[in-house]
This record gives sequence, C-alpha cells and structure tokens, in this order.
Amino acid sequence: MLVCAESCTGGLIAATCTSIPGSSDWFEGSFVTYQARTKRRVLGVAAATLHQHGVVSESTAREMATGALDHSEADIAVSVTGVAGPAGGDGDHPIGTVWFAWASRDGDAVVVKRTAHHVFPGSREQVRRAAVAAALEGVGAIVSRDPIA
Repeated sequence: MLVCAESCTGGLIAATCTSIPGSSDWFEGSFVTYQARTKRRVLGVAAATLHQHGVVSESTAREMATGALDHSEADIAVSVTGVAGPAGGDGDHPIGTVWFAWASRDGDAVVVKRTAHHVFPGSREQVRRAAVAAALEGVGAIVSRDPIA
C-alpha cells in the first residue's frame, strides 16, 4: 500500500493514483499538508526541522514521508515539498524547487530509502505535474527494488 504526504502538489498525486481503476488495492491515501503548522500537527514534522532547514528541504521531506507511514498502515510513502510558483521562490529555493523522500517499512522500523531534489522549469501547473511524475517514478523504483508481497 502507498501513502503520500503532499505539499506543493496539493493532492495531485492522490488524484493521479485514484484515476487508475483498481487503485484501492494499492493506494491508501494522502495527507495534504500545505502549511508548516499542518506538517507539524498532522505528520509530526519537528518544529526544529522546519526552523533549521525550512519547509522546502530534504529534512522536511524525510520527516513528511516517515510521518505518513507512522500515521497510516501503508508500506511505502512518498513525500513532496516545494515551491510551485508563480511567487514564493528565492535565491536558495527558486520557483520549481521540489524535494522528495520515499520511505518504507522494515519490520517495525520506518526507513527513508531515497531522497531527491529537482528544480523543474515552467508554470505552476507544469512544476506540479512534473513533481507528480517524479514522485511516482520514485515509487516505481522503490517497489521494483523492494517488492511487497
């Protein structure tokens, strides 16, 4: 089962997954945590992480993914946090910056398997769609390496 923790994609990963017939066999759901306070409250992202590293960071993406697994019964999680634009970018995080993390269960532990950082070109919609594609490609890579029985 897959669970998502989405920020800049705003539920588009969930919408993409649920557009596939039979997705209820492998898709549990998605946490759309757009605001920092929601990331803290719903997924358990540490305030210190947000303060030290920011909302758009590898550390935040990692904690979002592990939080999604901690708050679900899924086996695999993907998280996405970024700046889709058209405003909000800065020198460190230009528009199109997106961080991803993929995590899975290893017995009783939750393990982050992989993280990635992209700066996608284009409009807000193009950035969001590229983020969805990258998130799901990463899920495919995790599943192909760690098949779930």
